[in-house]
Amino acid sequence: MSFQKKDLISIKDLSASDINYFVETAKEFKKISLKDIKKVPTLRGKTVVNIFYEPSTRTRTSFEIAQKRLSADSLSIAISQSSVVKGESLKDTLLNLEAMKPDAFVIRHSESGAAHFISKITKASVVNAGDGINEHPTQCLLDIMTVAEAKKDFKSLKVAIIGDIYHSRVARSDIYGFSKLGAEIYLYAPHSLLPRITEYGGGKVFIAKSMEEAVKNADVIIMLRIQKERASYYFIPSIEEYRNFFRLTPELLSKADKKVMVLHPGPVNRDVEISGSIINENKTHIFKQVENGVAVRMACLYILIGYQKLNG
Repeated sequence: MSFQKKDLISIKDLSASDINYFVETAKEFKKISLKDIKKVPTLRGKTVVNIFYEPSTRTRTSFEIAQKRLSADSLSIAISQSSVVKGESLKDTLLNLEAMKPDAFVIRHSESGAAHFISKITKASVVNAGDGINEHPTQCLLDIMTVAEAKKDFKSLKVAIIGDIYHSRVARSDIYGFSKLGAEIYLYAPHSLLPRITEYGGGKVFIAKSMEEAVKNADVIIMLRIQKERASYYFIPSIEEYRNFFRLTPELLSKADKKVMVLHPGPVNRDVEISGSIINENKTHIFKQVENGVAVRMACLYILIGYQKLNG
């Protein structure tokens, strides 16, 4: 199988076969990270430019590590030290960088649709590393990979997504991705932080009536943080009230299946969306997600730049 697009912008645009192809390729690349010498010449001579208009630790670092492990030449643009602070537009920034003939751009931007916009003005491959409240496709792929390593049949899975769903690009991508593979999705959040369920076509997406209901029936629990950078605090009465009603506690977790998987895209606000003791006692798959993130991003770059090579 092959992926017949030069860009990875949205999980919504992928088929179930596409998703499985990315994940299966990532599983092969994960083997490289387990070796003493964590490097292959797969993308030698290729150049990847990382442009992050928003702060990032896990996503940016894992993309940079992925590029180095594939032997690509990697460049990260510090926006605070670039011409953007002088008023240069996103389009002009990209056109100037494209004149240097990179093979791929990895872009994170605060505006929804920025990655799609960029993909239309550059011949290079574009990987969406998160755009506004729209999508975060590589996070979805690493979440799916993490779950697939433990649970084989997605069609029998119940996935609970809890927290600030409205502002979460991770939630959107995960809803699209897991439902495309056949899982049932249960959303639970303050009403002010719930998107319209019709946005996802209904079908396998449901609204849980309580935190206990969402947790009790879940095979996978994905906790989300309150996103203060997107003014989430204005959508809830207080952090204390949110903590009382929407935090995953050991007591709530004890009501779930013993094999339930707890995921979190990070960064974690300990004791706000999830009790710190759950993390301390290694009852989450957070660090496995981070590990798989490198493999998934290696796979994405390999597949996209490989498509460019075949069709360029």
